Amino acid sequence: MDRPLIVVVGYDGIELIDVACVTSGFEYANRLGAAPTYQALFATPTGRPVRCDSGLQLHGQAKLDGVGDQIDTLIISGGLGHEDAAANSRLVSQVRRLAAASRRVASVCTGATVLAAAGLLDGRRATTHWYHAQQLAESYPRVEVDAAPIYIKDGPVATSGGVTAALDLTLAFIEEDHGAEMARRVAIGMVTYLQRPGNQAQMSMFTQTPRPDQALLRRVTDHVVSHLDADLSTTNLAALVGVSERHLSRLFSEHVGRTPGRFVRDARLEAVSRMLVGTREPLSAIARRCGFTSAEALRQAFVAQVGIPPSRFRTMHTPKQQAAREPVTVSSP
Repeated sequence: MDRPLIVVVGYDGIELIDVACVTSGFEYANRLGAAPTYQALFATPTGRPVRCDSGLQLHGQAKLDGVGDQIDTLIISGGLGHEDAAANSRLVSQVRRLAAASRRVASVCTGATVLAAAGLLDGRRATTHWYHAQQLAESYPRVEVDAAPIYIKDGPVATSGGVTAALDLTLAFIEEDHGAEMARRVAIGMVTYLQRPGNQAQMSMFTQTPRPDQALLRRVTDHVVSHLDADLSTTNLAALVGVSERHLSRLFSEHVGRTPGRFVRDARLEAVSRMLVGTREPLSAIARRCGFTSAEALRQAFVAQVGIPPSRFRTMHTPKQQAAREPVTVSSP
């Protein structure tokens, strides 16, 4: 069987991590026995080296117009040069051509700008680095931009959030191709998360911690995220660190930007969204583990926050193998 060809597109101003997460992830799967093994090809507009954001140079292995058909996965790198790349009509034309010859198409970080310029995101839901999401939405109104998720798969087209989210998307592709166990082994080998679900926020409740000088708040937030099923009332949290409820609320407002109760609710709902996608546990069990009094209480809170019921969210965000087989369609520029 032919080796699946992974074509990674680079240009001046790319982010080195965007390339490395992808190529290293697929290569690690090769080491662990993925069959057939992946073949990665780094292509640039001229076939010559490109300059990374960091100042380092990456040597191109092929010129874009020299890459043929029968591509398994086309991946557009992101970086500070994404706007210039999207304005390069020859580059965009080649991306459009290669996409039509690919089984699936993806971008990492701000590479979504190039896909949008090629018309590949028109009518699709897509994400990018959270900092550039508003700009993408304003520049390409036919794209349904969602800045929150780590990655989004809309049929055969996928987009990922900022920088290391590229690895999460790569793990999702490896699972799609070779199963969850292979993706798990790659994640362990690369000493990374055991594949965060795509709906997890780029700016996660579980990684947003107060400044180092706020040891009291760090203690409270650490307690919240590790004891979601406990009584996390403001009264109990204040007693935990020996301050008044009023003082704790003031600290949260000043340094976290929300009340203690809002922080608890958001942390619980993020955990719910992860469990809906990452497990098969029934809603009642998820409710207990995340601190809700009942499945109905969870459902009401989830609808109020997300806008759809948990059951629909689980259906929408559970990967579907058949989606990868849909044809890639390109809108007219």
